[in-house]
Amino acid sequence: MNEAMAMSISASVRATVRITEIECIPLNLPFHVPFKISSGAARPVVETLIVKVHTDQDVTGIGETQAWRRQGSGETLAGQINVIKEHFEPRLIGRSPFDVASLMHDLNNAMYATLYSQAAVGDALYDAAGKLLGVPVWQLLGGKCRDKIRVAAVLSMKGTIDSLLESAEQFYSNGFRHLVLKIGVDAEEDIRNVEALRKRFGNTIELRVDANAALDYDTALRLLTRLEPYDIECAEQPLGIWDIEGMSRLARAIRIPIMADESVSTDHGLLEIIRKGAASSAQTKVAKNGGIYHIRRLWHLMAAAGLGINPGNHPSTSVATSSVAQMCGSWPGALMAGVFAVGVSGALADDIVLNRIVPVNGEIAIPDGPGFGIDLDEAALRRFRIDS
Repeated sequence: MNEAMAMSISASVRATVRITEIECIPLNLPFHVPFKISSGAARPVVETLIVKVHTDQDVTGIGETQAWRRQGSGETLAGQINVIKEHFEPRLIGRSPFDVASLMHDLNNAMYATLYSQAAVGDALYDAAGKLLGVPVWQLLGGKCRDKIRVAAVLSMKGTIDSLLESAEQFYSNGFRHLVLKIGVDAEEDIRNVEALRKRFGNTIELRVDANAALDYDTALRLLTRLEPYDIECAEQPLGIWDIEGMSRLARAIRIPIMADESVSTDHGLLEIIRKGAASSAQTKVAKNGGIYHIRRLWHLMAAAGLGINPGNHPSTSVATSSVAQMCGSWPGALMAGVFAVGVSGALADDIVLNRIVPVNGEIAIPDGPGFGIDLDEAALRRFRIDS
């Protein structure tokens, strides 16, 4: 097939393809070891929603979101399914999956504060468009700028220094050189953990701490000041999502750079962070920030303001991991070593795709197949789904 013929076929597909159904598949995916952050009990599973956008060309796009339920998110799988089936699907049926901007604008107008639900639908639109054209999503986003992207590993709260170091050693032996330590429950334990990691690995690792918005200003100031001698790359979201003023004061009071996460949901929230100088970097996540369509806008704002861009995710399967990898592959500027591969780096006990994304030497290769470049394992979906 010559190039002119291929372009003609692509134009024909774009003009005629239509969305026929939005399918929602709720899953409980077990963690390899229960996952603990500063708020709530250790989680045995991550509640995941896979969305399929079916078309009349027998091509299906897939996207992923989670019901993470932490500060800033009151999501449930049942609620997400209701939003998608009752409010989004009627606005999508009969329309072209290539009309991403128009469709996502309509979904955002249909129901405010539904970025978690929009994420899976919007990403499935990109996946479907790429599959229909036979190109990777990174091609739809402007072309490839890198073949691989370095990722960071997350150390959840283990309870003992020995178990923490065992987990860190495993990541280190697998090539990870950026470690993120969860903090925010016991300051003395946090300091002992940081000391132990620096003693074991010296300056061969970049070490970040993440309080998941659990600290008040005075506690954060005392703790982070004591951690300054340990060369911390950044402190992620030490204060509550609403305390932008406190984040700004903290950023001026300590030498450790501040990263915003939970405080950054929409572009308006990010602009407030930028205006008040509340962080020097920010983390995006597929579910929290509404998937590729919304996240790309955040990245452009962050780059314009000189903020470091940290590509992140809640613990997720290869579906959401590929979503972030596609964005990274098409991004021409600098990117931090993000935590978007937490699930596929060993946190989750299983995956739901046939061609899993696996970090090699602490790096993720940008998938080159059509769409997200991954294929669902239907048997795994049946095994983990909770509505059948």
